[in-house]
Amino acid sequence: MAAPDIRKPTWVNYWGWGSGDMLGAGAQAVITGWLAYFFITFCGLSPVETGLILGLPRLLEAITCPLIGYISDNLRHTWVGRRIGRRKIFLIITIPLLPAFALIFVTGQTFAYYLVTFVFFEFLYTMFLIPWETLAAEMTKDYKEKAKFAGARMLIAQSSAILASYLPTLIISHFGGKDSPNTFLIMAGIFGVLFSIVVTIVVLLSWERPYTEAEKLIQPEPMDWSKAAMIPVNMFRDLFSTLRIKAFRQHLSLYLGGYISQDIFNTAFPLFVATVMLGSTLLISQLMTTMYVAQLISVMIAIRVIIRTGPTAAYRMAISFVGAALLLFLAFYLIKPAGFAEGVAGLGGNIFNLGAAPAVLFWLFVPIILAGLGRGTLNFVPWGVYNYLPDVDEAVTGQRREGIFAGVMTFVRKIAQSGAILVTTTLIGMGGFVSAAKGQPMPVQTPSAIQALVLVMVGGPLIVMIAGMLISWRFHLNARTHAVLVHEVERLRAGATEAESPESKQIVEDLTGWKWERLWGRA
Repeated sequence: MAAPDIRKPTWVNYWGWGSGDMLGAGAQAVITGWLAYFFITFCGLSPVETGLILGLPRLLEAITCPLIGYISDNLRHTWVGRRIGRRKIFLIITIPLLPAFALIFVTGQTFAYYLVTFVFFEFLYTMFLIPWETLAAEMTKDYKEKAKFAGARMLIAQSSAILASYLPTLIISHFGGKDSPNTFLIMAGIFGVLFSIVVTIVVLLSWERPYTEAEKLIQPEPMDWSKAAMIPVNMFRDLFSTLRIKAFRQHLSLYLGGYISQDIFNTAFPLFVATVMLGSTLLISQLMTTMYVAQLISVMIAIRVIIRTGPTAAYRMAISFVGAALLLFLAFYLIKPAGFAEGVAGLGGNIFNLGAAPAVLFWLFVPIILAGLGRGTLNFVPWGVYNYLPDVDEAVTGQRREGIFAGVMTFVRKIAQSGAILVTTTLIGMGGFVSAAKGQPMPVQTPSAIQALVLVMVGGPLIVMIAGMLISWRFHLNARTHAVLVHEVERLRAGATEAESPESKQIVEDLTGWKWERLWGRA
């Protein structure tokens, strides 16, 4: 099979593709950072109702995530795939619909309204995310170029998270309403327009894997309804086949350890600030902005660390930073620093004035900066590694299945996120936390309710991060081992039946979890 001409990405392509995470991470920053707080504080929904709204759509996506990945993989030799692109067709469909994000943030509606609008947006989000995630793996096979794609993506992601956290402060300063729900409606409207713009940029500045000369000879296929009926069967067969890859199983554990810890923290932290730190929406916004700026710095450092040394050292360092931050928040709750509320009030609604006593500034900035430094790296490590996993899979199957892996990643992420948010809000509600009635301020919480909130916010992330850290010691995918793997894949493609050396054989078998004799579809 003749190899297609290799097209080299430039910085325009890195940033053009990476801009898609303005939607990928930006939407999640708003949803996980603000939506539970918005529902409980302004919409009269209980913590359990809030958890159901945030959790149920992700369970429905147990079907849609792998389905979109499977369909996009199998559109390659159809008219749509040839003329528009098997990935890009999904992106183009979402462009005019993404401003519907603002509908979620309309107050005074029913539980059913919020559930339906959130389900609709989550479906659009999935329709974009899975095809978009495959594109970096299709645009290059080079380890360093893939790391640059991942780095650009994460820098955009952290920038969008900063925007999501600081927009309420800007909106309040220009339009007033320190605790007004309109702040969130304006914010969602701005993001909805931005989402459509960045998806358009992705479509224009990225490309799909080129066709080989042999593939160009394959005639586009008409729709075969008998094959379409088998999509669910084939989809779940391929879905579970990804779990046969050892490096992918380990990667999922690292991924979930880092992201579930953040889901729990993001859900509980705004309520922690409102009840334990006695802060308003303005204080929550400024603390979250501080955290996301620290995350951005962390990502810039992590990019170089992972390229040079691999992901596991960075992952463990990140967990230590987040763990230290959580213990400091626990200490704040236990100590209840004297004069803290008065010191914050004396800043006149802007903690960046830095005019408070050193003790107040310590509690405002040190824990949240530590959390941000750890979270940025926790965000980057899984997606920095993801782009290399289809190469490991190709050694086993002899196929390129980027769409399937993107579907599985998103599927697992959403199921885990659904469970994390639902369990978090349920535990907070069981602890006695009471939401505000519609149009009324948040009621004073009982000591037991606050205690339950703190235990969930601190204990939950620590448990899942420690589990991820233990697994990280067995994960061996890095620049050196990936180079060996890619070299051996090229040899397998050329018909090799033996590894080039005992060391390369050991590396490939360790990453794939398969004996050499069973690689390249020979299992």
